[in-house]
Amino acid sequence: MKLLGVVTFIAFASFAQAQTPVEKAWTMLSDATQDKSYETRGKAIQSLAVISGDARAQSAAEAALKDEHEEVRAAAAVSLGEMRAEGSVPLLKAALKDRETSVVFAAANALFALGDPAAYEVYYAVLTGEKKTGDALIESQMKMLKDPKALTKLGFEQGIGFVPFGGISLQVVKMFTTDTVTPVRAAATSKLIKDPDPKSAAALESATKDSKWLVRAAAVNAIAKRNDPSMLPAAIELLSDDSDVVRFNAAAAVIHLTR
Repeated sequence: MKLLGVVTFIAFASFAQAQTPVEKAWTMLSDATQDKSYETRGKAIQSLAVISGDARAQSAAEAALKDEHEEVRAAAAVSLGEMRAEGSVPLLKAALKDRETSVVFAAANALFALGDPAAYEVYYAVLTGEKKTGDALIESQMKMLKDPKALTKLGFEQGIGFVPFGGISLQVVKMFTTDTVTPVRAAATSKLIKDPDPKSAAALESATKDSKWLVRAAAVNAIAKRNDPSMLPAAIELLSDDSDVVRFNAAAAVIHLTR
């Protein structure tokens, strides 16, 4: 029996040595995606993001969308977006209905990266608090606006620095200590810039009258980037805003839209 064990060990060692670097790498990642630790699985799935155009990597990330832990599912959505997995769009759309906010946001960001308009539905809801249909959000969807952990993550990754003026990022960071929703609503405006739906244009115009200066500043910045002269009146109104950041953004928007 001992001899058999030694032979088996030698055979395994020989197999390991015979593996090419690529085979060894795939073995490592494959084992990690099946690890008992969800943190290990998440790290492995996240690392797949750089392997674009590879069916094996895409398949592994797609499978992880059904992982029992939200961190792994979110990592899977992020990776599919970064690897530009267009074939995964249907699965990412399904992930928009995930029970966890972090997964919904990750899926929305992936769809946004892939140029799928389904992402706009999420950002519109974040900004306005309702669906594009005008229906109120159900309780599980409202959770998106009440989940400090997920909102803060989205705000830091997508919202910081979206207004092109010095010092604004520091102000945004400070806001997280008292207000987790406003920075994310502001960040959502930048995601609606390329949405051709008139409802998103209307939402941005409405956001220029928001009670939060950060949302107003972001909204008028987004209006400028939409390059739609018909939205000029909304920018002109903000030239007398109480916030200097809003006024500066409005002034830049007015100049840009009238050139």
